[in-house]
Amino acid sequence: MSKPQSLQKETLKVGGMSCAACANSIEKALQKKEGISEAAVNFAAEKLTVTYNPQKISKEEISRIITELGYEVIEETKEAENKISLPVTGMTCAACAAAIERGLGKIDGVKTAVVNFAAEKVTVSYDSTIVSSNDIISVIEEIGYGVRSEEVIEQHNTDEHERRQQAEMRARKRTLFFVLAVTLVTETMMFLEYRYQIQVPHHNWIMLFVATPIVFWAGLPTHRGAWRSLRHGSANMDVLISLGSLSAYGWGIAAFFLPNAISFMGISSMIMAFHLLGRYLEAIAKSKTSGAIRKLLELGAKTARVIIDGKEQEIPVERVRVGDILVVRPGEKIPVDGEIVKGTTTIDESMVTGESLPVEKFPGDPVVGATINKNGTIQFKATKVGKDTFLAQIIKMVEEAQGSKAPIQELADKVTGYFVPVVVMIALITFAGWLLWGGTGSLGRAVFAAIAVLVIACPCALGLATPTAIMVGTGLGAENGILIKDAESLQTLLDVNTVIFDKTGTITKGEPSVTDLVMINGFEEEELLTLAASGETGSEHPLGQAIVNEAEKRGLALKEAFSFTAIPGKGITATVDQQEIVMGNRKLMEEKNISLTSVEEKLKQLEEEGKTAMLMAVNNNLAGIIAVADTVKEESRQAIEQLHKGGLSTVMLTGDNVRTAKAIAEKVGITRVLAQVLPDEKEAEVRRLQDEGLVVAMVGDGINDAPALAQANVGIAIGTGTDIAIETSDITLIRGDLTSVVKAINLAKATFKIIKQNLFWAFGYNILAIPIASSGRLNPAIAALAMAMSSISVLLNSLRLRRAKIKTEL
Repeated sequence: MSKPQSLQKETLKVGGMSCAACANSIEKALQKKEGISEAAVNFAAEKLTVTYNPQKISKEEISRIITELGYEVIEETKEAENKISLPVTGMTCAACAAAIERGLGKIDGVKTAVVNFAAEKVTVSYDSTIVSSNDIISVIEEIGYGVRSEEVIEQHNTDEHERRQQAEMRARKRTLFFVLAVTLVTETMMFLEYRYQIQVPHHNWIMLFVATPIVFWAGLPTHRGAWRSLRHGSANMDVLISLGSLSAYGWGIAAFFLPNAISFMGISSMIMAFHLLGRYLEAIAKSKTSGAIRKLLELGAKTARVIIDGKEQEIPVERVRVGDILVVRPGEKIPVDGEIVKGTTTIDESMVTGESLPVEKFPGDPVVGATINKNGTIQFKATKVGKDTFLAQIIKMVEEAQGSKAPIQELADKVTGYFVPVVVMIALITFAGWLLWGGTGSLGRAVFAAIAVLVIACPCALGLATPTAIMVGTGLGAENGILIKDAESLQTLLDVNTVIFDKTGTITKGEPSVTDLVMINGFEEEELLTLAASGETGSEHPLGQAIVNEAEKRGLALKEAFSFTAIPGKGITATVDQQEIVMGNRKLMEEKNISLTSVEEKLKQLEEEGKTAMLMAVNNNLAGIIAVADTVKEESRQAIEQLHKGGLSTVMLTGDNVRTAKAIAEKVGITRVLAQVLPDEKEAEVRRLQDEGLVVAMVGDGINDAPALAQANVGIAIGTGTDIAIETSDITLIRGDLTSVVKAINLAKATFKIIKQNLFWAFGYNILAIPIASSGRLNPAIAALAMAMSSISVLLNSLRLRRAKIKTEL
């Protein structure tokens, strides 16, 4: 049966949680209440997502339950959440992007406005109590550009967007074919005249007839763009091309009346033809820079088979709702995220985890949308659909990263803001200089040189240098399981000189198991393990889960625990079978005044073996030690060796005791260890390292390390698949091995190497080309071709990144 339409989904911000156990207690309390079908707490993001029936329970009652548990429901202001990404039409160069940013920046309520010229999008953060999205769209339109409104509503309507793009490209291609065919006539005539002195009869009239449709029909969008730009007090690339082509055309008209004047009519058509050719090739190259998004979107299923009233019905995946029961047969893609309710199978999850071997799945196991069902028919309940699915989160993150700006782009942005007016000024100075000191025929030479200056200058190359490389780089990262939050994080990664690693789940697998049971004061092994496991049933800590797993493996019957309390960084207390249980580390035992003298030697031995020794007291008397060990990931040592080879220092940060921490650190080659650090102290430790002048990257699981990840210069969340909280980190590694940290650094290096090459070319081209053009030695038609090729060369250089193999060595 499909989900009843009366169910609602709300996301609430919850304050006061100190560990994952707090999140667990909220989930359990809510799931017991009638009317609540699902409650999921993201501890890292401090958010609760709850699906409920408003006819049985209200949002206010849910808030009251949370408050009674001792937590706080924080009312989030609308302002904090308002961010919109709009597809903008009509931009022709980086100066257009700068004009939109300036225009939006003047609006009250707009906090930031970032235009990505390469992606043709503007991302605006704003306060909706002051300004609305419609106001923002209106301002963009007033400046002279357009917004595709239907794409604002549905950002991922890719089929429609693809069709529109293809139709636009076909129209451009037809226009370009006509323009180039006609321009061939003018070029042939000019070649015959200048090379062989063959004068074609009625030369000037033929040139006029040929050039007019090219300049005024094919070039109409360019002239409109120029006029629109000037009308709103800015100047873009269209202004330069329009001035250049119209000046050449005007001089061609004047040549009919001036004796011995050389007509530039043919040059006017060639300027426009090369400009349009450049635009067409640029559009093709730009579409390839966002290929990663298309690849990710293609991973998803288009349809889903849903059970409705006991019958299977195939529907578009967009119509699937939370709670629907879906059927997936062998070889088909999982349409959305969910939980298996019937059947067993193996699923290829390489898209999520990077693991090539299929994973066995049973009822109760989670499934991820876009993964492939291999050999069994299953039924599963949809738990996340639409923009909430794991794949949608990845796509959203990549899109936001591709739309962001790197600090290195600031200089180019400042230059493009003044570029066109400065070029026009240089053209006027060139014209005046040739007119005054050009000698015989100075007027013709002055026009010739000034037109060359106008059409050779290229702000587009400056505007495309950084964003195209960022788009390709972030897309390549996503294909390799490296999700980058924004361009600034990628740039900061280049400056990192110290990498801090959390221990459990980062350096180690995060799958600890019980290795030793040491009994004290007459306790039996099974009795000790039963009490310990019963007390730990309310804990979500991996060490607690290891004890519960060991008890279950031995078939022990667990007892109900009361008054369970998790003490972050220390352990737990509980009442089991009317006995007071205290279980944890030395600090907790010292706080409870429990002597450890009799077990010091044994503790030392276990800790030096790299095991975590948990002490247990019953009714305030020491009862035993349960030692748990975690396995170091196979690739951890290799990754850390590569970081050292690359000149980076490494630090291990853990809540474990010093001896255990050092034993693990020694296995992987880390020499600096910060041990016995409580969860709420990790942030301070990161800050202390930064105070030493270090630029720090923090690598953790993204859940218990959220404050430390936020404090680090670059926060890197590492895990496996959907277990990662994407929103907590600057960079998210969805494949749980540490070599991805090395890959992320290499990706940053490769991306910014391309950016620096692009900027060097873009600045160098303009610095050299404009003086050459002003010298009068360059034909304006050749100048227009050079201008078009300068933009394309930047795009092609960025696209080289698509073929790059990200190495696991520094």
